[in-house]
Amino acid sequence: MMFYIKRGNVPNKRHTQFKKENGKLYFEEHISREGFSSIYSNVYHEKMPTEILSVGNFNQFNITESFGKHKNRHFFTKKLNLSGDCVNARQPLLYNDDIIIYKLHANKDMDYAYRNSHFDELFYIQSGNGCFKSNFGHINIKTGDYLVIPRGVIWKMDLDTDLSCLLLESSAPIETPNRYRNKFGQLMEHSPFCERDIAVPDLDPIELSQNVHLKVRLKKGIQEYILKNSPFDIIGWDGCYYPWKLNINDFEPITGSIHQPPPVHQTFQSAGFVVCSFVSRMFDYHPESIPAPYPHSNVDSDEVIFYSMGDFMSRNGVEEQSISFHPAGIPHGPHPGRYEGSIGKKRTEELAVMVDTFKPLKVASGLKEIEDEKYSLSWLT
Repeated sequence: MMFYIKRGNVPNKRHTQFKKENGKLYFEEHISREGFSSIYSNVYHEKMPTEILSVGNFNQFNITESFGKHKNRHFFTKKLNLSGDCVNARQPLLYNDDIIIYKLHANKDMDYAYRNSHFDELFYIQSGNGCFKSNFGHINIKTGDYLVIPRGVIWKMDLDTDLSCLLLESSAPIETPNRYRNKFGQLMEHSPFCERDIAVPDLDPIELSQNVHLKVRLKKGIQEYILKNSPFDIIGWDGCYYPWKLNINDFEPITGSIHQPPPVHQTFQSAGFVVCSFVSRMFDYHPESIPAPYPHSNVDSDEVIFYSMGDFMSRNGVEEQSISFHPAGIPHGPHPGRYEGSIGKKRTEELAVMVDTFKPLKVASGLKEIEDEKYSLSWLT
């Protein structure tokens, strides 16, 4: 979707001589999606960005499946004992070929640069704040932010406080929904957010450090390098490829006289899943409306909900940072008493993030200690 942005100094014409005051050239780097057939940006470096001093270790990364019964599940992710930086403090929860869903609890700054070469990333900041620094500039992050990092962006995270996040790795680009955009890519009037709500990087002072440690995430692990020059030695850039953020509280809810289906809450799309934002909103206003969602059989998708804040109207027993997983093949819906109990209510105060995947999800191993074993039978009356 992304719109054109320019930061810093760039030449009048792309792919032409762009000289410093001493007559030497700046170095242009063309960063593009789908070869040369999709969005791109041109980034201008003080030093040549291709110089590698050494190729270090390759650290394998494997997620193992927890083979178990096909059932509705509930995880208390706040109980995860995680620490470290924003790369190594991740716990995989659910995954398939299109997506990996993690919980992240970070308490350290990153002392290296990081590049995800095989996955686009989406952070939802549950709590905390800090500074995301990249080869496009910095974005200050805070509670409630969605941070979209396209694959190929080089970044690091400095923390002001401990950070708790829901994190998605996607094998395809993460975009705004097609139906919100006109044929020119502009968000239309009926979209629940617009370009004014989107924050893009502010360019940082040129960093000229050398011998920079870079970790590159690949499907099978992380490759380490030592770069001769800093990837953050940027004098300017322009284009439509860059990281960006949107705060969940800037999502304007769409309501109706009767219960609206989850697609009205959609915030992002990818090839194999969608992401929806449930925010505080007025309930349905038909005189005989039932505000709670109706029971649902999701025939073609698996549903994951991260309960961020507030009182979720259809659930018993969930708490802040709970995750429910409702796989295809089993009906799910409001817990006993919640359906009828919603009648007459005027408003909900809640924040939740829903991920619906189009392929079955697998449950990662290592979650037994945080799983609510009684959840699958919690609809009994």
